[in-house]
This record gives sequence, C-alpha cells and structure tokens, in this order.
Amino acid sequence: MTDSARATLIPAPPEPVAGVPTRRPAWWHTVLSIVVLAAAAWVVWRHWPVLERGAVRLAAADRGWLLVGATATALTWVCSALAQQGAVARALPPRRLLAAQFAASAANHVLPAGLGAGLVNLRFLIRCGIPTARSATALAVKATAGGIGRGALIAVLTLACPGVLRLPHVSGTAVALAAAVTALVAAVPFTPLWARCRRALVAVVTDIRAVHVRPRRAAALWGGSLAFAALHAVVLIAVTQAVELPLPPARVALLYLAASTAAVLLPTPGGLGSLDAALVLALTLAGAPGSLAASAVLGYRLLTVWLPLVPGLLVLGLLIRRKAL
Repeated sequence: MTDSARATLIPAPPEPVAGVPTRRPAWWHTVLSIVVLAAAAWVVWRHWPVLERGAVRLAAADRGWLLVGATATALTWVCSALAQQGAVARALPPRRLLAAQFAASAANHVLPAGLGAGLVNLRFLIRCGIPTARSATALAVKATAGGIGRGALIAVLTLACPGVLRLPHVSGTAVALAAAVTALVAAVPFTPLWARCRRALVAVVTDIRAVHVRPRRAAALWGGSLAFAALHAVVLIAVTQAVELPLPPARVALLYLAASTAAVLLPTPGGLGSLDAALVLALTLAGAPGSLAASAVLGYRLLTVWLPLVPGLLVLGLLIRRKAL
C-alpha cells in the first residue's frame, strides 16, 4: 500500500479550534489552592496577638510536658486515619489517608460544626473510588463510633471522679413538656423526609455490621475513635502539667471531654470560642486559678490548632493541586 493510500485510510487528528482548549484545564485546582493559602494568611494575621501572647506565656512552661502534648497532637491524626480506614471495607492508601486527616483537621478550624473535615474526608473517599453514598455512610459510621467512644470515656471517668459532673435539676414541667414533644414527633405521619432519614439510618447500621464482620476493621474503627478522644485529653493534661495547674489528670480529662461535648452545640469553626470558654469555665469551677486555666487552654489551642494550622492548610492545597481531593 502506498503512502498516499495509507493517508486516506488513517484520518488526521482534528485541528484545534481557536479559543477552545484541547484538554480540560485544572484551573479550579489552582484557584482553590490560592484561596486556601489566602485563608491561612488571613487567619494568622487576624489572630496574631493571640499567637504572640500564648507563645510568651508558654515560654516559661515545662518543655518536656509541652513535647508530650505535641506528640499526642500528632498521634491524633494517626488515630483519625485509623478510624477512617476502619469505617470502610476497602483498603485506603495509607500516606494519602494520613495527609488527608492532617488537612481535614486544618479545614475543620476554618468551617463551622466539623463541616471542613467532613468535606475533605468525603472528597478523599470519593477520589479513592468509593461511591458518594458509601463515602457519606462511612463518615457517619466514623462519627457514630466517635460519639459512642467519647460517651464511654465520660462514663468511665465519671465513675473514677465522682462529684465532678453534676446533672442539672430538671423540673416536672420540663419533663412533661419533653414527653409531650416526643409524643407529638411520634404522632407525625410517615413523610418522604422521614423515609429518607430512615433509609440513611439503615445504611449506617448495615455498614457498621459489615465493618464488624472484619475484626481488624472493627478494631481500627473503635480503637482509633477511642484513642482520638483520649489523646486530645492527654494534650490538655500535658499542658496543665506544664503550667503547673493544680488539678488531677483524670479530672482534667473528664472536664475536657464534657466541655468539648457541650461545645459541639455551638457551631463555631473547630469549636473556637465555644470550646475555649467552656474549658476555662470548667477548669475554674473545678478549683483552678483563672489565669492558669486560661494559659492551659491557650496552650492546648496552640498545640492543636495554631501551630499545625498553616502546615495543614498547605497540605490541603497540595492535595487539591495533585487532585487527591
């Protein structure tokens, strides 16, 4: 076959049209990276007095205990990755999973009510090939295990430290009102919204059962969830020891778990403001001096939020740039 005949059988590639790119550009990845970097710079500038004042106060603290707190903070990301792996049956890439948890912790301090961490983890699971519905269910499974684990720790520490937590007095009128509201909700007719909620709940229960079919996945889910909450308490304990706050470690852990659970009711980014006020109030009511309680909470925030925030946002921008999210 001659060259001219071969040319007639093999069509030439289409010529590029003016103004139309030959491939889909990843311009939005660049935009998101710039937005993330701008957010990091704004957060540092906005809260620079807090960062400076906290660094000065902690300069005289025990560095050994601060190192313990920093180590516990780093381990929280490992435990979060372990719990996320335990919530899905498919094996996830370990390095990217850990990087995603580090980035999610930073995003969680930018958006309110845990929305940042949820979005990052959801996008990561989808990028790993897990369907959107299954990814959302996996996040719900992880959140359920985290809530149950936190409740179990509170129950154990409450028995170990009797008298620290006191249930508020509930009047008979409040009980009657709650009973009436419950009866009204139960009497609401079957609606499509309730049907969707029920299907979502069934999906979560089904995935929890599927996880427990594999003992290693179940151990990762529950072990990672328990260790995640416990390590955050260890960070605060280490800081209280560093500033010589006169409270037993078990009591500090119980106060942290109770205050952080209460702070969830206020949808601030990463609990900023709500958790700080709740922790200072809890430590002060437990007998700690106000200045030491404020220094301890500030040190806890420095280790868990401010120091890893900018690196976490940089990792988030890198993962976006590399299309891992």
